[in-house]
Amino acid sequence: MRRREFIAVLTSAAAWPLVVRAQQAAVPVIGYLGSSSLASSDNQLAGFHRGLEQGSFAENRGAKIEYRWSDGRYDQLQPMAVDLVDRKVGVILAAGLPAALAAKTATSTIPIVFVMGADPVTSGMVPSLNRPGGNVTGISQYYGSLGGKRLELLREIVPGATLVGVLTDPNNPNSEGHLSDVQNVARATRQKIVVATARNVDEIDAAFAKFVSERANALLVADDPFFTVNRKKIVVLAAQSHLPAIYYTREYPTDGGLVSYGSSTFENFRLAGGYVGRIIKGAKPADLPVLQPTKFELVINRKTAKGLGLSVPPSLLVAADEVIE
Repeated sequence: MRRREFIAVLTSAAAWPLVVRAQQAAVPVIGYLGSSSLASSDNQLAGFHRGLEQGSFAENRGAKIEYRWSDGRYDQLQPMAVDLVDRKVGVILAAGLPAALAAKTATSTIPIVFVMGADPVTSGMVPSLNRPGGNVTGISQYYGSLGGKRLELLREIVPGATLVGVLTDPNNPNSEGHLSDVQNVARATRQKIVVATARNVDEIDAAFAKFVSERANALLVADDPFFTVNRKKIVVLAAQSHLPAIYYTREYPTDGGLVSYGSSTFENFRLAGGYVGRIIKGAKPADLPVLQPTKFELVINRKTAKGLGLSVPPSLLVAADEVIE
């Protein structure tokens, strides 16, 4: 080997570890701040990872993800958000309104992509859907505004319900808007409702005891990450209380609940993953309009309906995106 070529090889060999370290240092780090729990977020994560992959990113292959889960304890979100900021993540995915508010309080510079059911403008996340400005954008799941629609669907399935229970979590800033929407439809249709609040597991039990003592005939569960964490418990209590219930995501009827109506969780988080990928590649949140859902799902568990002695109207069975037998 010629001396010049030999020196070139040595120089290349010496430089290679530096190149590898530089490539490793360049791997983007994504902070995932979840209002619910890992165990209750399979569909969210599946959609998020699909969106990242479609943008040429994947966990441990082009991107690293730092996960933080509050397990429905919203007071834990602020320190978790601060920790992600201290770790200098490149972008934060905030799952749920409580997580989004915590992330926005923690940083005004790190890009934030939220996925939440509340109105992003009235909740103070962005000044405008089309021109979010600043470091925040995301996907509106439109959950909170569907409370009235869910009440209408519940009345179709249980037309004889004289009193409908409404389960809500006052710790969620979205609870007032959701409850107001339900109350407006209840007044318009002269449907009597009874509201029970639950901030913790014991209060969930107390809420169902109230529904039973008040002789409620059906139940509407407000959208809330804390309820998502306790999804299976709520479904079991509804069955034990013989309460036909409507929920906000398909995971409830999949776990044995009666019916759900809401935008597609998988699709919403896929879009969020896409936004995170675009921001990693250089897009600015201020230039990415807040996306609104285009896919809504009506899921009916016919087996549960039969167990409750209900006959689901054929029109709803035809309209359903999925019927679980």
